Amino acid sequence: MPVLRGSCGEKIGRALDVEAEDVVIAGRKLEGVRIRWLIRDSDGARAFAMRYFTMEPGSHIPGHKHPWEHEIFVIKGSMKVRIGSNTYDVGEGSFIFIPPNVEHEYWAGSEGAHFLCLIPLKPTVDENYDPCSQA
Repeated sequence: MPVLRGSCGEKIGRALDVEAEDVVIAGRKLEGVRIRWLIRDSDGARAFAMRYFTMEPGSHIPGHKHPWEHEIFVIKGSMKVRIGSNTYDVGEGSFIFIPPNVEHEYWAGSEGAHFLCLIPLKPTVDENYDPCSQA
């Protein structure tokens, strides 16, 4: 199914029909990790972006943090996720909330992982916000 765009700005399509791109963190291309930007600001989205990640078995997204949250839903496979000092094993059907400014990283399981990750288009906190001290 081709990606359709309607007269009111809507966009409809199938995730796997969107071109996959490399994932680069700190200037380094991540091996075995790809991203599909399903919905973004250039599509007319004003608040959130929707991204579809695929991770090959054993691939890794190294630790990083930023001033916006993540809402994640695991579609297929499994992965280990570190959020701050806590590590979790998650799989198909799992959801994850990662607060802003908390370091996080991911390791794909033996069958790889596919997940949706929604983010706000703009930072939601400043660099001094520490959700770990709020809990």
